[in-house]
Amino acid sequence: MELLANAKINLTLDILRRREDGYHDLQMVMQSVTLADKLTVTPAQGTEGVAASDLHFLPTGGKNLAQMAAAAFRAATGLGGEVDVAIQKHVPVCAGLAGGSADAAAVLIAMNRLTGAGLSPEQLAAIGEAVGSDVPFCVLGGTALAQGRGERLTPLPPLPPCFIVICKPPFSISTPQLFSRVNVRKIVRRPDTPGVVAALGAGDLAGVARRMYNVFEDVLDPRRLSELNEIKGVLIDCGALGASMSGSGPSVFGLFEDEVRAQDACRRLRGTYRDVFLCTPQENAPAVV
Repeated sequence: MELLANAKINLTLDILRRREDGYHDLQMVMQSVTLADKLTVTPAQGTEGVAASDLHFLPTGGKNLAQMAAAAFRAATGLGGEVDVAIQKHVPVCAGLAGGSADAAAVLIAMNRLTGAGLSPEQLAAIGEAVGSDVPFCVLGGTALAQGRGERLTPLPPLPPCFIVICKPPFSISTPQLFSRVNVRKIVRRPDTPGVVAALGAGDLAGVARRMYNVFEDVLDPRRLSELNEIKGVLIDCGALGASMSGSGPSVFGLFEDEVRAQDACRRLRGTYRDVFLCTPQENAPAVV
């Protein structure tokens, strides 16, 4: 079975409090995009499933999120055997775009269909919660308010039609390190999440764009923040209605009404960066090809 595994962006990311279990309560508006990996899921050729990709540094066994998802599905349902997963990577890794979580979600959907388990998307999302905090959203897709660690999801009206330019600079950012730098009481600037939700309901793209923000930007290393701000500057100069960092970064995205301006932003950014993508909002869950 072949499936597309869609990346996500964070229209907002807010940290509300640190919990007694060490995690943080988050509030985010998340959006699927058409940038996607392509997965092929087949019965395993050996005694253990393998996750093979075109990136040699990714784990191939049980530490790969795709194989973790397969194991979680078997444990939850008692159905299915080992599977091999071939991944054509298009979503950059360690980018704040949930590429690994999207792959895991696609495997859950594939195994549900291959085994005839008949689980609902919500049931698959619950299984995915044990694999990673972003997996439930990636199972359901579309536009959603995510709360808790990201697993409590409320569907929202879709992002109005637009063009999204994503740029990942050539470095990664440690998510645990970012969380360790956050002092919730000292957060000064926060996204207007209720305003974004209202703008989505009104179909107001500009209203969404001007309310976007990611509180992780306030705790970035100054040198990294400077580079991300330069990328934002290019996006805004080219006509983006707004720009923000996605997840724990370092990917930055901009929302455009006009495709020509979005293509111009891509051309300018590709003069400096390799990982630059033009995509659109994705309203549905991972799709069978």
